[in-house]
Amino acid sequence: MPRLLIAEDDRTLGDGVRLALQHPSLEIVLCRTAAETRAVLDTQRFDLLILDVNLPDGSGLELLRQIRQTSAVPAILLTANDLETDIVTGLESGADDYITKPFSLAVLRARVNTQLRRGTPARVDAVELGPFSFDFRRMEFRKNRDLVDLSKTEQRLLRLLVENRGRTLTRADLVDRIWTDGAEYVDENALSVTVKRLRDKLEDTPSKPQYLKTVYGIGYTWAAT
Repeated sequence: MPRLLIAEDDRTLGDGVRLALQHPSLEIVLCRTAAETRAVLDTQRFDLLILDVNLPDGSGLELLRQIRQTSAVPAILLTANDLETDIVTGLESGADDYITKPFSLAVLRARVNTQLRRGTPARVDAVELGPFSFDFRRMEFRKNRDLVDLSKTEQRLLRLLVENRGRTLTRADLVDRIWTDGAEYVDENALSVTVKRLRDKLEDTPSKPQYLKTVYGIGYTWAAT
């Protein structure tokens, strides 16, 4: 299920946007401040962000610049500033779209749907990346044409990273999506162990990974190629 975060301090507008976009197939989280937004993004994964430019404790533009240091998640800016220079600044800060107030909720829904379609990674069955050839359907994995034996858990981790290459996936999100057997408790070291084993099998120098990189304090990413 796609997940959407809205950062909007105007309570009436924020609630109205959430109501307009509400759908059984979409999960929506509403934040009121930049600080609250950062805290939520540190622990949760989203498929699209809608950010008000003027938040009570900071600029939505600066917040987006910070997000872009570690994530390529699609983002739409909402603002009352409709000058061409404001729009250019927003897009150059990393926004994928820019909507000025007042706006039509029907137009907002259409633009949200467009970004969600664009931001949904394609399901990967087979892919070649540099020295690697990964065939997830046949469960055949090669490095420099040599077969590499991967456990089912390592395969799940690799597939998530490859499908989202260039994007940072949080530790919490990876744990939720890899260990899907309904277990109530997963040892916090399980992900670290799986990452280490995968690096040992795929990286030339596991202690200095080129591909499966750590984004400190957040999670992991497969370097875009």
